[in-house]
Amino acid sequence: MRQQLSNWDRTIFQQVASRRWPGAERVLPRLSHSANHGLLWFGVAAGAAALGGRPARRAALRGVASLAVASATVNTLGKRSVRRARPLLDAVPAIRQVKRQPFTTSFPSGHAASAAAFTAGVAFENRWWGLALLPLAGSVAFSRIYTGVHYPGDVLAGAALGVGAALAVRGLAPTRSQLAPPARPQADAPALPGGRGLVLVANASSGQRTSARAEPAAEVRRALPMAEIVECGTEGCEPLDKALETAAARAVELGGALGVLGGDGTVNAAASVAVRHGLPLAVLPGGTHNHFAYDLDIESIADACRAVESGEAVSVDMARFQPWSGGAAGAGTATESGESGASYFLNTFSLGSYPELVRVRERWAGRIGAWPAGLLAAVQVLRTSEPVNVMVNGRRRSLWLLFVGNCTYRGVGLAPVRRHDLADGVLDVRVVHGGRLARTRLLTAALTGALRHSPVHGRARLRRLTIAGIEPGTHLAFDGEVALSDGELVIDKLNEALTVYRLLPE
Repeated sequence: MRQQLSNWDRTIFQQVASRRWPGAERVLPRLSHSANHGLLWFGVAAGAAALGGRPARRAALRGVASLAVASATVNTLGKRSVRRARPLLDAVPAIRQVKRQPFTTSFPSGHAASAAAFTAGVAFENRWWGLALLPLAGSVAFSRIYTGVHYPGDVLAGAALGVGAALAVRGLAPTRSQLAPPARPQADAPALPGGRGLVLVANASSGQRTSARAEPAAEVRRALPMAEIVECGTEGCEPLDKALETAAARAVELGGALGVLGGDGTVNAAASVAVRHGLPLAVLPGGTHNHFAYDLDIESIADACRAVESGEAVSVDMARFQPWSGGAAGAGTATESGESGASYFLNTFSLGSYPELVRVRERWAGRIGAWPAGLLAAVQVLRTSEPVNVMVNGRRRSLWLLFVGNCTYRGVGLAPVRRHDLADGVLDVRVVHGGRLARTRLLTAALTGALRHSPVHGRARLRRLTIAGIEPGTHLAFDGEVALSDGELVIDKLNEALTVYRLLPE
């Protein structure tokens, strides 16, 4: 059987070599050369990451990871396990042959493995993108036979190995389609065909500070032509808070919904107004990070617009912090002013180094861009920040950082990845304790993979948190905004308080 397969392999190779393929002589050898060392696929991935949105970057990353696994497997196991000689080039026209013949063994084809791995990895994130890459991957694989570098069996084995590598990566890092749908309670919200009844506030100042956005709501106007759009954030427009109040009043009059186009800070302001007026909120990602929208699986304006038209929505938690009246340890209560003194966050609240990082980043973002400013701020804060001394739930603490997440974040450490459930009813509390060499010990633990067990890092899931003894002038940060602390605070949850449009899983 093995001999028969070998004979078929050689026969097909001879047929490919002896047949004339019009137009291929100019294309396939160059295509084969461009895929050396995965350069072709790295170029595709870089283009997708630069020009595409978050889904394209995620697909590119999965494709590159799959390619890396396939390449490592081919070079460490495949080539050493089966030492098959390269085909003889007697029947292959010289014009087709590659300039530099490979010196490794023939089985399996590394080019075919890389092409199949990258394409399969992308397809696992988005099957249509994978199908679009399939002709290119097939051409690269065939070019290895056409140029006389591999037998057909080498190419088929390499392609199978590449798909297997993509499957292995998916097993280690599941795609979104593999994850169980989160337990987000379905909520009632009016369907607004064409956007009729939606009053949207578009914050033109959201997003990268160094790039002008001439028409931030143009895509919304195309998708929802009947929506009423109010722009703010530019000279001559209403301030954001007034624009939101006016829009909410108009949405109540229409019996519709409030919409917001902007980043996390803008969405935070809109959420408070929506809850106060009893309105569902349509969140359209238009900022630099859009953490809340992405955690809701709203990755584009089109996603949000489809949910608005269909009336699909979920209930999500909000977290609240407000002045605390003090008292015995753990026995303090919110001030009598109640809601009038409360502020809200949808993502995170922090005290310590992070607020200073945000302040430095905002100071430089307008000059050099958000990402370079964030890097500069991180370097400065790591070098100059000092711990804060506060009472947390009645116990005196010296903290370099206090992080409070609205619902449980996935991932361990100072930069949790994202949330899978936005209605779990808990606060995700993480602290970095102060003390001698705390930052050095924390960095060492992070680099060695021992962060979960580091004595300077702690984590708890709570429903309520009190913070007292904050020195006057101390800054705090919530949803990317910075404010001065009121001295003593209580943080708690408003479970399923906000209704947000979101496409429901099929």
